[in-house]
Amino acid sequence: MKIICIGRNYVKHIEELQNERPEEPVVFLKPDSSVLLKQHPFVIPEFSEDIHHEVEILVKINKVGKYIEPKFAHNYYDQIGLGIDFTARDLQAKLKEKGLPWEKAKAFDGSAVVGDFLPKSSFSSLENINFELKNNGTTVQLGNTKHMLWKIDELIAHVSQYFTLKIGDIIFTGTPEGVAVVKPNDVLEGYIEDKRLFKIQIK
Repeated sequence: MKIICIGRNYVKHIEELQNERPEEPVVFLKPDSSVLLKQHPFVIPEFSEDIHHEVEILVKINKVGKYIEPKFAHNYYDQIGLGIDFTARDLQAKLKEKGLPWEKAKAFDGSAVVGDFLPKSSFSSLENINFELKNNGTTVQLGNTKHMLWKIDELIAHVSQYFTLKIGDIIFTGTPEGVAVVKPNDVLEGYIEDKRLFKIQIK
């Protein structure tokens, strides 16, 4: 199983980090060791003092595919979920400054929260899904898939040009604005519409 992540897919998040708007999806990977085990807290790693939460809609692949056309992409997934791409922002800034890969800042152990999944059929439109992240009961990130630069099917088509998609692979589709540092004793809860799909303690 691999985790395929999309960066810079929401304009306001691009603006808040003062990044350049990309001409095509920004893609990076996380290994399976990055998945935070169920019921485990997220422990802030020693190598960073600036870990940010990034809540994202997830798509779980259910069919092997390569060079998938956008019009057929909907056949390759039937579940929508929610997760967090934890990012060591201070380390990422140093790596970007030197033109180096982001993996140390994005793919470390426990950096991928994979919450529960919902059937795709339970949504009237995948281009109008509300989702949010609460920190200690206060909403800190609020998003809607209608604001994606590239929609889910477009992302699947793009990614499949480079990587064969396999059953169980998960695509993180990008984060909206509102990313911020996490601190010990924070409690993060992720919702799609009114359904809570994960709850994470920070230590």
